[in-house]
Amino acid sequence: MASRLEINFIRLLSRCETMASEKRGETEWRLEKYVAALVDMLVALRKSPSKPTQEILTEYTRKVDFLKGLLEAEKLASPTEKALANQFLAPGRTPTIANERMPATKTVHIQSKARFTGEMRDELLGTRTSVKDGDLRNRRVLPLDERQSAAELDAVMQHHHNLQEKLAEDMLNLARNLKNNTLAAQNIIKQDNQTLSQSMRQADLNFEKLKTESERLEQHTKKSVNWLLWLMLILVSFTFISMILFIRIFPRLR
Repeated sequence: MASRLEINFIRLLSRCETMASEKRGETEWRLEKYVAALVDMLVALRKSPSKPTQEILTEYTRKVDFLKGLLEAEKLASPTEKALANQFLAPGRTPTIANERMPATKTVHIQSKARFTGEMRDELLGTRTSVKDGDLRNRRVLPLDERQSAAELDAVMQHHHNLQEKLAEDMLNLARNLKNNTLAAQNIIKQDNQTLSQSMRQADLNFEKLKTESERLEQHTKKSVNWLLWLMLILVSFTFISMILFIRIFPRLR
């Protein structure tokens, strides 16, 4: 069951997502304050004894980072920088509340991408005008300039598209290399384990052979000792009997 802190966090997060999807004026400051409060609540939620699972905390962090990145992108000077910064934003993957069909941050990401792209197109085509000093009435755009601006826009968009493709290709190559290195390391470890197992089996076999040979040597040593003992007994007995016979046959001289 979600704690009270988590419930308040979800409510504020849903409110921020709704405000981010709406059109805001330059004097709108509440969203920035709300996002700052979200950051503080997220830190407290991580330290809470009844904190959610790591997967849910990662998703919360992803959404809060997206909102922070969106606010920072909106503060950039040129629409090109805004559009480029927006491309690197990562929206949430799951809905914040139950009645969302698609994650709200993903919808906000699509809307902001369309808005920044439109601003960039307007800037390149020369349709963005200023009401200062009557420029709105006197400004005219030649068809040739429009075509050049459209070509520049296509070039910029193509450049961004190429960057994305190159980045995706680099990430794919990196993942492929990482996979190959992991497989190679697994094979090496597997071979080392097999070699170690064979060495252990050989060591056990050698130990058994050594034990058998030790037992045979011990038995052989015992047999040798027994034969030597009997031989000494026979020799002593023979000597004793010989001396008695010698005394009997050759009596002592008087």
